Amino acid sequence: MASQTYTLKRQIRRESGYDLVIAGGGPGGCGAAIAAARLGAKVLLLESSGCLGGMGSSALVAAWSHMSNGSEAVIGGLMRELVEAMYQRGFIAPSYDDRYWTSMHNRGVGYNAEGYKLLLDEWCSAAGVEVRFFTRVIDADCSEDSVRGVIIHNVEGYAYIDSPTVIDATGDGLLAAICAAPSRRAGVDTPHIMPPTLCSLQTGIDYKVFHRHLQQAAVERALDEGFFSQPDRHVPGLFRSGSHHATMNAGHLFGMDALNIASLSEGMRQGRRLAWEYNAFFRRYVPGCEEMELVTTAASMGVRESRRIIGEYELNYADYQARRHFPDQIAIYCKQTDIHVYAPTPEEYQRYREEFESADLLAAGESYGIPYGILVPRGWANLWVAGRCCSSDLKVNGAIRDQPACLMMGQAAGSAAVQALHLGQRADQLDTQALICTLRDQGANLPQANLSPTMTRSQASQP
Repeated sequence: MASQTYTLKRQIRRESGYDLVIAGGGPGGCGAAIAAARLGAKVLLLESSGCLGGMGSSALVAAWSHMSNGSEAVIGGLMRELVEAMYQRGFIAPSYDDRYWTSMHNRGVGYNAEGYKLLLDEWCSAAGVEVRFFTRVIDADCSEDSVRGVIIHNVEGYAYIDSPTVIDATGDGLLAAICAAPSRRAGVDTPHIMPPTLCSLQTGIDYKVFHRHLQQAAVERALDEGFFSQPDRHVPGLFRSGSHHATMNAGHLFGMDALNIASLSEGMRQGRRLAWEYNAFFRRYVPGCEEMELVTTAASMGVRESRRIIGEYELNYADYQARRHFPDQIAIYCKQTDIHVYAPTPEEYQRYREEFESADLLAAGESYGIPYGILVPRGWANLWVAGRCCSSDLKVNGAIRDQPACLMMGQAAGSAAVQALHLGQRADQLDTQALICTLRDQGANLPQANLSPTMTRSQASQP
């Protein structure tokens, strides 16, 4: 259908009184909202779906990985508080205990997505965060380097919200794009788009028999027998999230663009078909899954790559290889880079395995820093991002797009916004030494000995 332009002009209600408006209620947005509200800010959190948690709830990616480097926890602050509260409430899957986030290397935990939603609801309520579900930011009132307000839409219609500070935690960098902040778009500024997966919830698994190590051999056997509709050897598979159920992360949607609505819509349809196909595969080929049943597919797509801002600093693969730490780091992490196959070919799978198992894997005790500057779109005064749309090159983004890192970024962005308001500082000129001290007071794991009031910057963004 041919597209045409239409001019929309109307009067809408105006709301004020908020210190911080956050777009997106995933781990980054929730971390930002709770941290800022606990510091006394009046926070409005806008979420397009009907629950908090983002990839960990509506997308059913109900697993957290790499929270310990093998000798100690790398997570701290709200993320550590969250995983321990989930464990105490019985929302962490059986067979996992606190060693998985305090002392075990290269391990993850599965959890109950409904418990995760409940806990985030409770925490936001207790902190005084105002949450509006089924609400999207559709436009912004901007100058060259500042946001004055955002326009939202929900069942009540349009509204203009005054917003002295703003955080984009949409994952896709939607608000930053509306503001024309500099960014890189997958498939436009990069040659490929890492394929997403529509995850699903499966039940009826006999965990006395099933073992994850059996999955890859079963995939190879099924491929030899021509079982699959696409010959994709890269199947992350089942991740235990309860006594008898699991998240199924299987079925790459090659070529799908999360920023194109036609592509995203077709991806949802194709993802649901693949969920049934992989359910049948597990029932037929993997011991312990003979009675496995598909409960539901996710309401949201499990996107791995879409848009990344260009920030005051761009965390890069050389930083990762050097295990670099920064004076202004707002978190440390230890996940390896994880760039999924771009095509269902043996060559791509070999490339993936070589990278994933390469000498660049972090050894026990190693970690790298996540500096403050990757949260600030270059040159912006009151706009931050938190989560997958942060400023990093593709390979490093394949590591820090995981939920624990996103939540820690969110905690830092929310704390930075409050500091900016209280001290009259710009996002791109923030006193990072003061921010690190605030985060440490919140329990963040920030071991750097040397602090600096100025952030680490990429050469192109030097003042």
